[in-house]
Amino acid sequence: MKIMEYLSETYTELVHKVSWPTWKDLQSSALIAMIASLLIAVVVFSMDITFENLMQFIYRLLY
Repeated sequence: MKIMEYLSETYTELVHKVSWPTWKDLQSSALIAMIASLLIAVVVFSMDITFENLMQFIYRLLY
């Protein structure tokens, strides 16, 4: 019986108490997340290339 009560309360809360985003809000949030992901990927790629070049320079000096 407790399971049915739990499911009923969960449904009631999801339908009446939760404020769901509008489609436009959801699209803008997704766009922001994609742009942020792209920027982070570019920064990580730049750091990787820089570190690779730095290590190659150091190895050339040592050998």
